[in-house]
Amino acid sequence: MQKNSKNKIPDRALASQIESKALSGGYSILELLFYIAFFVTFSLFVINAMIMMTKSFKETSIYGELAQGGVILERIGREIRQADNISSISVNDLILNTTDTNNVSRAVGFRFVSPDIQFWDAGVGWGDLNLPNTVVTGLAFTEITTAKGKAVKVVLSVRSNNDSLARVVDFYDTVVLRGSY
Repeated sequence: MQKNSKNKIPDRALASQIESKALSGGYSILELLFYIAFFVTFSLFVINAMIMMTKSFKETSIYGELAQGGVILERIGREIRQADNISSISVNDLILNTTDTNNVSRAVGFRFVSPDIQFWDAGVGWGDLNLPNTVVTGLAFTEITTAKGKAVKVVLSVRSNNDSLARVVDFYDTVVLRGSY
C-alpha cells in the first residue's frame, strides 16, 4: 500500500491545481480581450497610414500632371528662341519661320485646338504637346516688336483631369527671337 500512496497526489495539492486552473481561465479571457483591442487599434493606425499614403500619391500625381505645363511652355519657348521671324500670330496660333541645321527654311507652328496644343513642323502635324490627362484651358500668344528685335509673350493655363478640385495653373513666358536681333 505504500507504493500506491507515493504515486498519489495529496488531496490538498490536487485542490490547489484545480483552483489555479480555474483562475487562470479567467485571466486568459482578459488577455484575449486585451490582444483583440490592441490588434484593432493597431489595424486602425495601419489603415489610416495607408489612406494617407494613397492621398499623398494622388496629389503627387496631380502636381506632376500640372507641371507638364512647364514642359510644354519650355518646348514652345525653345522653338520661338530659335526662330528667325514670325510668319503669323493670332491669339491661339503661332507660326514661326526658322532654319534647320542644314540652313533649309521651314515653318514651325503651335495651334490651340481645345483642349490640346498641336505642334506643326513644315506643315505636318506631329501631335499634341500635352499628355492625355493634362487639359490646356487657355493659350495666348502676343507679339512684341521693338526697334532692336521681336519677342513673343506666351500665357498657358493647364489643369489635370484627375484633380477633383479642378485647379488651374498658369504659366507665363516672354521669349526673344534670336534671328530678330
